[in-house]
Order: sequence, then C-alpha cells, then structure tokens
Amino acid sequence: MKECRTVEWKESVSNSFLKTVSAFANYGSGSIVFGIADDGSVKGLADTRAACLDIENKINDSIDPTPFFSLTENTRKKTVTLAVEEGPNKPYLYKGKAYRRSDTATVEVDNVELRRLVLAGQNMHFEELPCHKQDLTFRALEEKLEAEHVVKALNGDVLRTFNLFNFETGFNNAALIVSDQNTFPGIDVARFGESINIIADRATFEGTSIIEQIDGACTMFERYYSVETIEGARRATHYSIPYEAFREAVANAVAHRTWDVNAKIRIAMHPDHIEISSPGGLPAGLGRDEYLRGFISQLRNPILANVLFRLNIIEMFGTGIVRIRSSYAEYEQKPEFDVSENAVRVTLPVTDARPALTSDEELVYRFVKEEGSAASGQIVANFGFGKDKAVKLLRSLVEKRYVEKTGTGRGTKYHA
Repeated sequence: MKECRTVEWKESVSNSFLKTVSAFANYGSGSIVFGIADDGSVKGLADTRAACLDIENKINDSIDPTPFFSLTENTRKKTVTLAVEEGPNKPYLYKGKAYRRSDTATVEVDNVELRRLVLAGQNMHFEELPCHKQDLTFRALEEKLEAEHVVKALNGDVLRTFNLFNFETGFNNAALIVSDQNTFPGIDVARFGESINIIADRATFEGTSIIEQIDGACTMFERYYSVETIEGARRATHYSIPYEAFREAVANAVAHRTWDVNAKIRIAMHPDHIEISSPGGLPAGLGRDEYLRGFISQLRNPILANVLFRLNIIEMFGTGIVRIRSSYAEYEQKPEFDVSENAVRVTLPVTDARPALTSDEELVYRFVKEEGSAASGQIVANFGFGKDKAVKLLRSLVEKRYVEKTGTGRGTKYHA
C-alpha cells in the first residue's frame, strides 16, 4: 500500500488530518492510517486505544455535519486506520471550509466546487436549477423531435416529461441549454494549417440551441474530413476520421461537461487529427479507469443526456468511449483520451494515409470541393495565383489523392 488519492499516512494524530476527513466525506471515501511516516516506514503509536478516542473526538467536534467513519486498530504494528465514507449530506466542512483530494494532497475547494457540493447535498444537479430566462422557445428542439419521430408536436406535457419544466419553478438550466435563447458558452472550432500558428478557418457556435451547435460542428467536420469519390455510377462520401467517432465525442462533451463555468467546448481540427476538449474533469464518483473502460457510473447532466438520447444524438448512456473505440477497430490508428482535473480531451487521429495539405492547397481544395469541379483558370481568377502556381497546386492535390483530374487541354477539370 502507498499514499494515493484514497489513502493518506499520518505519523501522529494532529488536527491536519481533519482536512482529509472533509475531502473523503465530500468525494469518494478513503482511509487515513496513523502511525506511518511519509516515507512509508511504520513508526507506531504509543497508545492505539487513546489515539482512537482522540480521533473520534476531533471528528465529532470539528467536522460539520459528522461523516460516517470507522476506526480499526492494528495492535501488532500499533497503527490505527480511519475509514471515511463519502456521505450524502454534503458539504462536510472543517472550520467552515470544504476540501478535496488532488492526487496525494488535500486542498480547499473553490467557490464553484463548493456550490456543486451544496447541490449534491440536496441531491440536485446544476441543470435542474431554475434558469434566469423564462421566455424560452424551442424551434430547433421541436424540429429535431419531429424529424426523429419522437413526438408530433412539442407542448407543455412533453417539456415536463423531459424534466425541462415544472409548474413551481418554471424552466430550468437544461431547458435553457436546448432552447433557441441558449446563453451558456458554446462550441469553439478552429481549423489549423501546417502548424498551430496558421488558422485556416474558425467558427464559434453559441447563442442558439445546443442541438444546432452540435450540427454546426458536424458541418465543419464534413467540410475538412469528408472526401467524395465516384464509385461506378454514383458518388460516395468517405471520412478520413470516422464520422461516428467525431459526433459521439462532441455529444459526450456536451452531455458531460460542467455548465457552471464560463468556458467553451474547444474543437481543434488539424490535418492529421482532431482534439475535442470539454470543461470540467470527471464527475464525482467516477474514476479515470472507469471512464476509459466506458463505465459512466454517474451522469453530470442526466436531464440533458436524456434529451440527447431521445434525439438519437447519443446512442446509449455511458457507452460513448466504447463506441468511439469501436469505430476505430479496423484502423491501426487509435483515439486517445486525456483526463485532467479540469478538462477531458479526446484526440481522434486521421485514419487514411493522405499527406497533409499546405495552407494554399487547403484553400484550393475547399474551393474545388464546394464547386464540385474547377479548372485552373478559376483558381487563378479566385485566388490571384499565377497560372503556373495554380496548376502546380492542382497537380499536388491530385498526387495527394484529394482531387481527380479529367479531360485534357482546355477541357481539363479537377473534381473533389
């Protein structure tokens, strides 16, 4: 055994352990072993029975409310183990302050996290709180519900069924997020060139329903990671990054992010990969290993997640990571998941072997793709390139398999 997020060693009984008691009671349980030095050597206590009584009195006198705990003596090693359970009556305060564990350290929570603890103690989520706007409309939500054949029309009964409205408090924050008047931070998307110093395109989706924001991000994804090919008599669309993986990653970022911080979901689109970063670490009670295995034991935004589920934007609760991994099953490249204290980042690699484009090639490729086909003269006219440069760029796009060339001489065309 060694010190970690859920285990702490104390050589003696002093008031400093009470901060860790607060941390374990607020987040995820844990144990404190008295009689062991920081280096792991067993020092033992002079009187374990007296130590138990001292520990119990300190907790009862200093932690409010009193958490659930138990004490175990090891008479051979002369140590005492204090096991503290995560409790339902959050926040558990020591001298009026709440604490949490950060790896092997115990730190005071900030005001935002303290508010979350208060809500947890009331068995509530931020999304359940009444929102500051009550004159909401739901055009985007209604259109999506009708398109997915969930309901024929959006009315008060449907809003109450989705837990977006109740008669006592009106619309809640979840309703505001899916409404047309959404005021929460949105989704910021940037398309980079050869380096992060070159931003080829950028869009921020906000001020609209989160449903439209997700669609906007997906539209930008299709602009840069879809390729149309002619197969027989028809055109077929292929993606250099699995579309299902991108959509699932964005939907999960929306469903599991913290909405009480002023930060956007950030999507960084690079020629060889995409990074989707959502504000807030993992929900309380969910460990990193559980997250990576796809076990979502506690939803941060259950109301919003249910709406996205009913709209077929997310397939099933808690399977997002599994679905992202499975979409890469046939490829050598694999997605990566980075979990930190304040953010979750998903990296989706490009799965084809096409070389990256230069910034000028990117401009020409986008033009050809939007037009469907183009001649070198159109490239010269639209971008001011010389004839030789335009032809060179188009030849490079053909070699990199982004466009196809048809015809000869004046009839030469390039198709995306």
